[in-house]
Amino acid sequence: MIFFTTKKPRAFFLIFCILSMAVLRAPLTAQEEIQEDGEEQEADADSEYPIPVDWSPFRYGPGDQAFMPALGITVPALFIGESGTLAHNINVGVTLSLAYTRFLTPHVFIGGEINGMAASTKRSNLLYIVPFGVKAGYQFTLYQLPLPFWMRRIEIPLSLTIGGAAQSYLDNEENYFGFFLKPEVSLFFRFNQDWSFGLNVNWWWIPQWTRDPSKDVYGNFLGITLAARYHF
Repeated sequence: MIFFTTKKPRAFFLIFCILSMAVLRAPLTAQEEIQEDGEEQEADADSEYPIPVDWSPFRYGPGDQAFMPALGITVPALFIGESGTLAHNINVGVTLSLAYTRFLTPHVFIGGEINGMAASTKRSNLLYIVPFGVKAGYQFTLYQLPLPFWMRRIEIPLSLTIGGAAQSYLDNEENYFGFFLKPEVSLFFRFNQDWSFGLNVNWWWIPQWTRDPSKDVYGNFLGITLAARYHF
């Protein structure tokens, strides 16, 4: 059976080409409409949930926590009594610490810390000091500055620990428990989402108050430690 009969083959060929182009054009037009709809939906989604300009994978927020073990040295710096500066016989000691902090804001944190220090004297006796207390501070970050990416991973926490310190000397023959204060400045490099590594420099202020003010001593130690922070 012949579906089309015409006395002009050229006219039939022209009609066939027009119908073929119309059939082939329809799917392409539909595909372009679907693509445009998809782009509009993506644009709407982007406008509804925009990414902050200062966003960083290492940005802190309320509730972020960290553990910080540290190991280093303490250098006896200054001992003051009623008559002024006092001589001492304490050598450079070894110290370790463990701190826990929780961020209240992207910069302010609070937590606790425990330290341990052991130092020998010139007569080969040992002095032990175990301070602990509440730790609070403020952390500066560089991720918002127009710096190279590795520099924007640098974090600078400033902190203060207030508490008490148990002290022992001459194999527990002389014991004392008193006030402890430790300001600290740190410099950390955020290695990845979980870990950062850095350096702590702190100052231990350990007074020994007695019933006789003339015998009071204010001890000062400089602490330098290498530290790691586990973030979670």
